[in-house]
Amino acid sequence: MQPRSIVVVSLHSPKERIWGELAEISHAGVTLRGIDLASFDDFVSQVLHPEGDRIGLPTLFFPMLRVERIALDEPRGSIPSLAENFERKVGRSLRDYLAQFA
Repeated sequence: MQPRSIVVVSLHSPKERIWGELAEISHAGVTLRGIDLASFDDFVSQVLHPEGDRIGLPTLFFPMLRVERIALDEPRGSIPSLAENFERKVGRSLRDYLAQFA
């Protein structure tokens, strides 16, 4: 996995799944611009119907001690990836959307 890949990071203690754009992986941990997977629909809704300023994704760091798994956000058969769902609903890719906040 390379920086700028769209990934889902599974964490433990507490159990969480974070979706977003990978910034860096090191021995210390994982840095990404992302949100809790449970907030995906809310995030898309805020992108589509902003109340004020557009929102980006926060930059988060998780120590490797908490990281259980990192998976590329890829389609599975006929099931689209989350990034594809985002692009279909918003009309632009997540990378393009996040570029305005760089």
